[in-house]
Amino acid sequence: MGDYGTLEKEDIFSKVLRAGRRTYFFDVRATKAGDYYITITESKKFTNDDGSFHYKKHKIYLYKEDFSGFTEILNEMTNYVINEKGQEVISERHQKDYQKSYETSENPNSEKEVNSSNNEFTNINFEDI
Repeated sequence: MGDYGTLEKEDIFSKVLRAGRRTYFFDVRATKAGDYYITITESKKFTNDDGSFHYKKHKIYLYKEDFSGFTEILNEMTNYVINEKGQEVISERHQKDYQKSYETSENPNSEKEVNSSNNEFTNINFEDI
C-alpha cells in the first residue's frame, strides 16, 4: 500500500486549553520544506435535540513571518480589554457559582402574564362540580 495512506501532519509540539464548551488546540507543525508553523484550532461542542452532540471547528494557520505582527496585535487587544474591563468575567454564566435558573423565561412579559392571570383566578370547590 505504501506510505501514501499515512501522510498525516505530525504535531511537533502541542498544548490544549479547555474552556467550558470550547477547547483550543495549539500545535506546532512542519511544512513540506521542514520549517515550522502554528495552528490554533477552536473546537466547540454543540448538543442536538436528541441528546447527541457534534463539534464545530475553526482553524488558524500562523506562519513565522506573521508571528511578530500577530503577537503585537494580540497583546495590544488583550491589554485593551483588561485595562477597560478588568480581569473579572462579567457574564454571569461564566461565574464559578453560576446555576441556570429555570424560573426565568425568555419572554419578558411572561411574569406579567402570570401575575395578571393569578388575579383573574376563580376559586372553585369540588362540591360545585
